[in-house]
Amino acid sequence: MLEELAQDNLQELISSNEKVLVQYGATWCGNCRIMKPKMKRLSKTHDTVKFLYVDAEKLPESRKLAEVSNLPTFATFKSGKLVNQVQTNKEEVLKTLIDEITNN
Repeated sequence: MLEELAQDNLQELISSNEKVLVQYGATWCGNCRIMKPKMKRLSKTHDTVKFLYVDAEKLPESRKLAEVSNLPTFATFKSGKLVNQVQTNKEEVLKTLIDEITNN
């Protein structure tokens, strides 16, 4: 399940979940809107990974946990640490990110 953050508590969620994939987006971002359903679909088939959506403009503290310079940015965290991040609009890249944190 893709959980959309309503408050700036990403650090807490990263600390309490072993494997996390975060989409940083914004309401005005077209590629963010395109990628959100792909994240939802992937979240249904990877139950060991916590999927989160962060509005990068509304939640600045959460944004600081990754080096977000373009949107959408996707970041993976494992055991509370940033593993990787990319800016993409391709679902295959997300699958690679998931594999990195689930197979290592």
